[in-house]
Amino acid sequence: MFKATFEHWYRNVNDVERAELDLIKNDENEIKERFSLNLAFGTAGMRGEVGLGTYRMNTYTVKRATAGVAEYLKSLGKEAMARGVVVAYDTRRCSREFALNVAEVLTYNGVKCYLFEDVRPVPMCSYSVRALGAEVGVMITASHNPKEYNGYKVYGPDGAQMSPESTKKVVEYIEKITDPFTVQSTPIAMSDFPKGVDGVKLNDCVTIVGKSVDEGYFDALEKLLLSKDIIATRGKDIKLVYTPIHGAGYYPVTTMFRRLGINATVVEEQANPDTEFSTVRVPNPENADTLSMGVALGNKIGADVVLGTDPDSDRLGVAVRDDNGEFVLLTGNQIGVLLLDYIVTKRAENGTLPRNGALVKTIVTSTLADRFATSRGVTVFNVLTGFKFIGEKIKEWEESGEYEYLFGFEESYGSLSGTHARDKDAVIASVLFAEMLMYLESKGSGVYKRLQELFEEFGYYSENNTSITYKGLSGMSDMKRVMDNLRLKTILEIGGEKVLGVSDYLSGKTKWACGTEEAITLPKSDVIYLTLEDGQFICIRPSGTEPKLKIYVLIFASTKEDATAKSAKLMQAVKELLED
Repeated sequence: MFKATFEHWYRNVNDVERAELDLIKNDENEIKERFSLNLAFGTAGMRGEVGLGTYRMNTYTVKRATAGVAEYLKSLGKEAMARGVVVAYDTRRCSREFALNVAEVLTYNGVKCYLFEDVRPVPMCSYSVRALGAEVGVMITASHNPKEYNGYKVYGPDGAQMSPESTKKVVEYIEKITDPFTVQSTPIAMSDFPKGVDGVKLNDCVTIVGKSVDEGYFDALEKLLLSKDIIATRGKDIKLVYTPIHGAGYYPVTTMFRRLGINATVVEEQANPDTEFSTVRVPNPENADTLSMGVALGNKIGADVVLGTDPDSDRLGVAVRDDNGEFVLLTGNQIGVLLLDYIVTKRAENGTLPRNGALVKTIVTSTLADRFATSRGVTVFNVLTGFKFIGEKIKEWEESGEYEYLFGFEESYGSLSGTHARDKDAVIASVLFAEMLMYLESKGSGVYKRLQELFEEFGYYSENNTSITYKGLSGMSDMKRVMDNLRLKTILEIGGEKVLGVSDYLSGKTKWACGTEEAITLPKSDVIYLTLEDGQFICIRPSGTEPKLKIYVLIFASTKEDATAKSAKLMQAVKELLED
């Protein structure tokens, strides 16, 4: 079957594309890898390596997905079609071309499209959906994945990632398209897609947007600042290094710093867009080597902090100086807890901390946040992994007024302060982190010192997270088999620690060691969660877009050494459990 699919593509692609297929036409394994399956489209959209094939990101898979989105909008009626789609893209391979492909298919189907004139990050796409009153948003990005990848994320009218119910309908329309070469589109020449303009119409459906939308976003961020007086007096003297790692964060982050008068030194070698991310191994700011150029520059100028955003600027990586003056990388949990601490503390000082304030975090995010928030009178809500579930809480409370959203974050370096967007926003996170640094310095403290104070108050937290990758076409089925086997086991102890309960989010039940069962109120999801003593946990879940099994170990102890040793022991025990 895959050989026939290959031949069909070979006959239908253009001459330039056929040259790519010529390179693999005698490689049966490569043909099988590219043409045996369709690239899956789920609640996180789709993601894959760029290249020709049904299992790759290319013009044809992008157009097929967009045709499904267009049919979904048509099913909602003419008003939804007129509200249309916001289309944004980052600096990855073919991102601009794919964005234009989306506009071409929407045009053919008579759907209004707002197409950004140049690269914009995820939070600006999310913001723009609501600001422009659109029905859908499409973001072309593969976030922090390796350079070979690109992806397609879809947002609903609230600016959060599209709901599972709506996604299911879109997928049904996509799956009806068995031949991507039958998808109709209205050609738009790349030469007719100019940069640096705003309000220009490419045709009756497509309008280019830019600065006018940007200004509303920047205004919304400025309203979230908590220490404008400190920024005004100390901003010009701060020593901060920022790197966008060749991504879409450069424009909004540096614009906000200039607008506020915050002195930031940019890693010039990583300032310009680069589809190959040539100065890093992987454009992931949580990795030490990815921030190494920023740290080197930080040491050169005597900076106090290094900030780095990933290609679509929804994740923020941070390095700060420790007690010895050396740069150390913070984890996503630590960044989130520090920002939470600053927001709650400063709002309490300002008299703006609401009685019904709420923190929203995912079930795999540090319980240090729960303990801190509870001690400060803030209600904590834990949701499934995926920022759309945090976005759902924002929408729910806007309608009910029951709680006021204060902050939300995931362990995977993403957070959101404010409700201007409904996805992770590393732009406002960067600005707030700089503001927090200045605030702490004005108190004679610092970021690292404040983190140690939190550990002293609540215990030293150690995180040990990893992924197991299952390769090849059988990767997804191999991963499923591991999860199925795990569900058959009775787990009362692991790595010397008591397991108080095993929560299976797919069955919707928690089985406690005492023999009782309890229903899980969150939506069903392929997650196994082991509750240990004192709010510690182990969580195992498949990735939503790749054949990767993610393992989270979160524990705490009285000292860093004890916590690190304990988490390493538990991680090894989990791996052995999965291999049995």
